Amino acid sequence: MTLDLLSALVAFALVTVITPGPNNFMLMASGANFGFRRTLPHMLGVGLGFPAMCFCVGLGVMRLFDLWPPLYTILTVLSVGYMLYLAWKIANASAPEKSAVTGKPLTFFEAASFQWVNPKAWSMALSAITLYAPGRSVGAVLWVVGVYVACSVISTSTWTAIGTSLRRFLQEGRRLKIFNWTMAALLVASLIPVILR
Repeated sequence: MTLDLLSALVAFALVTVITPGPNNFMLMASGANFGFRRTLPHMLGVGLGFPAMCFCVGLGVMRLFDLWPPLYTILTVLSVGYMLYLAWKIANASAPEKSAVTGKPLTFFEAASFQWVNPKAWSMALSAITLYAPGRSVGAVLWVVGVYVACSVISTSTWTAIGTSLRRFLQEGRRLKIFNWTMAALLVASLIPVILR
């Protein structure tokens, strides 16, 4: 991979992972409700789960959609359903002091698995592989994966830290409820391009 292509890949990856989307809204909500430390497994699930998905896409998972086109519709329906469920959980999260005892942030496995039903993640993976690993050689795919791992550290840390910094402000129940419902609404709004496609 040339330096110019690598620079373009880094810029592309950073922009795609740090802009608002389902993962980032969920990380911010988790940081606000559970704090940075308890959100670490969620962060790692996103930061490693998405690059793992990119790797699989780069090695040919997308051929399944070519072989059986209804699979894309099934994936879309599952994605929308699961994201609506997660939006409901975010909207109804308990206050931070209660969350420490009763609430539960996403686990590593849940966050990593979520990538497979996240429409933005599919779009990012397909675009990254198409643009930066068009030959789909293992080496080129690994470059894409490595860059996404590095960029995910920045993104997941930033969005979780933003949520964590709001934690004290959100101690008051009404503020937290407004915040959680806003995060849930943004998560649902991120589905609009998928539904209208």
